[in-house]
Amino acid sequence: MSEKQPINKPLSIELPDDLEPKYANFVLITHSPAEIILDFVQLLPHASKRKVQSRVVMTPMHAKLLYNALGQNLSQYEAKFGTIQTLGGPTLADQLFGQVTPPDKRE
Repeated sequence: MSEKQPINKPLSIELPDDLEPKYANFVLITHSPAEIILDFVQLLPHASKRKVQSRVVMTPMHAKLLYNALGQNLSQYEAKFGTIQTLGGPTLADQLFGQVTPPDKRE
């Protein structure tokens, strides 16, 4: 019994000339048994609306491959440019916008 070896062909990826990059600094992640959904959002201070810039839907297996690839790329980035500092704080909102004083606590 012989095992078939996968054929490694060069991957050709087309980048359209009219592709518009989207900036996102927040991602909402949800899932079902069959899919992982990533909604990339642009959060800006004092903006009343937060619009999803892009939605990416993938299988859990592909999400795991993305997770591994992102980890490898972040490790390479930090080896070249230094440790990436993250903000501290109890919540993401605190990290992005600082703590807001409720109206009844303001002086």
